[in-house]
Amino acid sequence: MKAVTTSPSPFSFSFPFSFPFSFPSAPSPASVDVVLPCLDEAEALPWVLERVPPGWRALVVDNGSTDGSDRIARELGASVVREERRGFGAACHAGLTAATADIVCFCDCDASLHPADLVPFVREIRAGKADLVLGRRRPQARGAWPAHARAGNLALARLLRRRTGLRLRDLGPLRAARRTDLLGLGLTDRRSGYPLEMVVRAADAGWRVTEHDVPYLPRSGASKVTGTWRGTFQAVRDMSRVLREAPERTGVAS
Repeated sequence: MKAVTTSPSPFSFSFPFSFPFSFPSAPSPASVDVVLPCLDEAEALPWVLERVPPGWRALVVDNGSTDGSDRIARELGASVVREERRGFGAACHAGLTAATADIVCFCDCDASLHPADLVPFVREIRAGKADLVLGRRRPQARGAWPAHARAGNLALARLLRRRTGLRLRDLGPLRAARRTDLLGLGLTDRRSGYPLEMVVRAADAGWRVTEHDVPYLPRSGASKVTGTWRGTFQAVRDMSRVLREAPERTGVAS
């Protein structure tokens, strides 16, 4: 092959290889980021991470684990984000701000929910049929969802309906939405009220919110939020504070 000459430069460059030549391509960005708030979930992490759909990125947000969860997550190929401030909302929001994909999903990291159940959620968002898709937990075994936690969730769902008009039956953690829209909501709660604040502000902004049944399995280990009456009370108190906020018109999805 003749030497390749660039013009108008007076210099001539001969390449020892033939065209077409393909340079190594950079890894393609993840199509979806899955935020997995994590506090001492070493036992559950392998089960959860192997069920993240191919092409999606697992963002494990370590919230101060002492059982090696961060190391296990890295070894299993997940991206790990550290959030020193304790709180479910703090971990979720750290994952959201670290995400880069167009669509961001949230899933508990305790093996109670299957990440692959998010696939139809993402499909619905991409099709423009919804702005926020939530999973309604359907217990698959006795004890998967303690009675006190279920009662608190039901009470909050009723209060949410009164506050926003949304007829949801669950305020569970499994959900999907577009990243930029979520950031536009300006979420501020960093405790247990974060999931509810997301729904309330989405409703105030006129988002289309849908809900679909998902299997709910017995979690691995003890719940940090609703595993006890005290934890449930604290969560309900955090969420009740969110419901008392004045409506805001912000972050309208398009």
